[in-house]
Amino acid sequence: MHGTVSIYGFLAVGGMLAVTPGPNMIYVMSRSIAQGRTAGLISLAGVMLGYLFYMFGAAFGITAFFVSVPYAASVLGAGGAAYLFYLAWQAVKPGGRSPLEVRELPREQPRRLFAMGATTSLLNPKLAMIFLSLLPQFINYQDGSVLRQSLVLGSSLIVAFASVNGFVAVCSGSMAKFLSSRPGLLQAQRWTMGVVLVALGAHMTVDALKLAGIN
Repeated sequence: MHGTVSIYGFLAVGGMLAVTPGPNMIYVMSRSIAQGRTAGLISLAGVMLGYLFYMFGAAFGITAFFVSVPYAASVLGAGGAAYLFYLAWQAVKPGGRSPLEVRELPREQPRRLFAMGATTSLLNPKLAMIFLSLLPQFINYQDGSVLRQSLVLGSSLIVAFASVNGFVAVCSGSMAKFLSSRPGLLQAQRWTMGVVLVALGAHMTVDALKLAGIN
């Protein structure tokens, strides 16, 4: 890992992104609440296709990209930091809505649940930003094994996302009932997430400036 960024920083960023609500989590949560745990898990299986697509696409693309483009790590670092700041704003902005406030959905067959999960994941800009802008910041490009590092880190992210979304699929009904009557707890969670994401974004900005040679 380069600079001041360590595996602990990667795990912190990955963990925060895993628990940050996005299109995939909201889709899995919606299906779990509307049709039950089995529907949620089938939807998650479709979502996993998107994870794998972006991981392999990023892994093979990053290898060629960083060999040919000077200062690419700095540029991607700045983009990744900007994305973290965007997520922080989404977490704390006025009028923000909890992902647990889900409308009723029509029941769907397993095949369609899987296909909709895959489509939601493949069209998810959050995944593209994570694998193309954030993940490269934790790779040592002088190590000579960029592809291996990309696959290892990408697999770790997939495990984190799958674990969190699997938990969501199994527990969405209970969580919705518990949190819907505790708006203060939801508000505290949103602000805590926002503060942590800002801190991570600031740290990544400093690292990007250092890589660019700006002190």
